[in-house]
Amino acid sequence: MQLTGKVSLFQQTLQRCGLLSKNKSGFDVQPPVVVSNEQYRFLIAQQALEVGQPLTTIILESSTKNTAPALTLAAEYIKQHYDNALMLVLPADHAIELPLEFVSSTLHLCQALKAHRSIGIFGVTPDFAHTGYGYIEMGKKQDNGINQVSSFTEKPKRAVAEAYLAAGNYFWNSGMFIVQSYLWLEALVELNVDIHKACHKAMENSSQDLEFVRVDAEAFESSPSESIDYAVIEKIPSLKNLNISVDMVPLNCEWTDLGAWTSVSDQLKPDENGNVAIGDVIQEQSTNTFVMSQQRLVATLGVNDLVVVETPDAVLVANKSKVQNVKQIVAQLKKSGRSEHQVHRRVYRPWGNYEIVDVGEGYKVKRIEVNPEASLSLQLHHQRAEHWIVVTGAAEVSCDDKTFLLSENQSTYIPIGSKHRLSNPGKLPLELIEVQSGSYLGEDDIERLDDIYGRKGDTVIG
Repeated sequence: MQLTGKVSLFQQTLQRCGLLSKNKSGFDVQPPVVVSNEQYRFLIAQQALEVGQPLTTIILESSTKNTAPALTLAAEYIKQHYDNALMLVLPADHAIELPLEFVSSTLHLCQALKAHRSIGIFGVTPDFAHTGYGYIEMGKKQDNGINQVSSFTEKPKRAVAEAYLAAGNYFWNSGMFIVQSYLWLEALVELNVDIHKACHKAMENSSQDLEFVRVDAEAFESSPSESIDYAVIEKIPSLKNLNISVDMVPLNCEWTDLGAWTSVSDQLKPDENGNVAIGDVIQEQSTNTFVMSQQRLVATLGVNDLVVVETPDAVLVANKSKVQNVKQIVAQLKKSGRSEHQVHRRVYRPWGNYEIVDVGEGYKVKRIEVNPEASLSLQLHHQRAEHWIVVTGAAEVSCDDKTFLLSENQSTYIPIGSKHRLSNPGKLPLELIEVQSGSYLGEDDIERLDDIYGRKGDTVIG
């Protein structure tokens, strides 16, 4: 999702890593290790290629956990492949201005930490009493030239935040860290051994498929779901016998955590009524309201202090003061057995993506986009037929013993049981509409006969 520029926040994060790899300070910067959910694997790989930052390692969580298990999976992988390397831990939902200044702060912190048993954290100088961020109390200067952290406070009340702002030695917790892989694992053994055990076993029994590393699902499921801060970082300052410190350097650039819709709204210029709109939006007699529309027209009338987000999957309407509690909605979706928290209408594959446009009894309509010079697998379906109509671009179609080209406004029919393949021979994306018909239209009705991406087996989803 593009919120603050021409590329996504994830792509901006990869670009910062690319700048870091060009440093002249002597640090050997390896390609990023990305940890994400299985569902987003092809989107991640595609977005990395789009900004010229191809990935060699994407660790796939079998279920959604918090940041501490994710970092532990990465630490296990990095310790195995890069020994005790320093890890730069970057969330993918941050907007950072002046990326070269970010690189400078990062190299300064790396230099200070490489010979110390310290976890480094970037502190952001606060410019107002924000109650949605955690705060770091800066302590005495260490012999490595940076300051030790005395304490952490998570999302203080406004009066406390105002006192911190006035004191001058408190910083916002950016959520970005630098730590040696062995030191993170060692701290975890002492402070949260259940996460360590689960993630160690999950990586020990993992399997690799191209750049994707799939963790052992059963082992990973047993891991507690906790944040990096809660599981380890916030506990360290009060434990003198641990022989690990948390040290901080100020981040010398503009930084915003866009993990909440109110933060996204704050990044954009409001109208005279304090409203912010992205997409096809009309606002009348409304104030201080943020509306984002991805597909449909959204109109507000006589409302105040709302966040409204329309996507192809769902619509969120929340009071600005409550929007940080959106996890409660996700929990309700899980509890009721719904799929919206995991399954999206747009699905990414190594060859491109498809979006489900409509579904009814005995039919399903998809919009399919195939990347230039990409091909779907040679496959067949046992319970459905397909109609393909080319919208833009050119399609090369193989159906049983025939191969032919289709251009815009041309169509073809794929009978049940026919061996078929769809390819894009051109230099531009191919877009087509697929209408499926049959008694069963599940995505697992697919038998792959040949696949250039190495996906094998019968009835394999993906």
